[in-house]
Amino acid sequence: MDLDDLPLAEFGFPGPLRDSLVAAILSGAKTSTSGLLVGYERAGESLPEVGELSAVVDSEGRRVAVIELTEVRVVRLVDVELGHALAEGEGDESVAQWRAGHESFWHSPDVRAELGDPDFTVDDDTLVVTKRFRLVDLS
Repeated sequence: MDLDDLPLAEFGFPGPLRDSLVAAILSGAKTSTSGLLVGYERAGESLPEVGELSAVVDSEGRRVAVIELTEVRVVRLVDVELGHALAEGEGDESVAQWRAGHESFWHSPDVRAELGDPDFTVDDDTLVVTKRFRLVDLS
């Protein structure tokens, strides 16, 4: 399997957050992730599909692993389940804790700039793309 031929899977923005997320993927602690549906829409990207393979990149842009999507769902933020939050492998012990951390990220200047909306905020009805994956290969 040639990692250079696969689309990229980027977690967070380069830096400490990405480094910790990639480490959690490589250790097997992280098997799910979440993104905003509006992010896909504004980028003109279609939603990923079950079975897709992608190359996980670290903060230096190196392709360090391959993951395969095993589940893709679109749910309201208020409907994200505890099992998904725990599978994100970030140490959250409740949905409320998971949500607080994600709201902080989604309300950050980086995300707001990426979305082109300096006042962007989420609420219970915000649509979230939840993805589960499995680690297929380490490079």
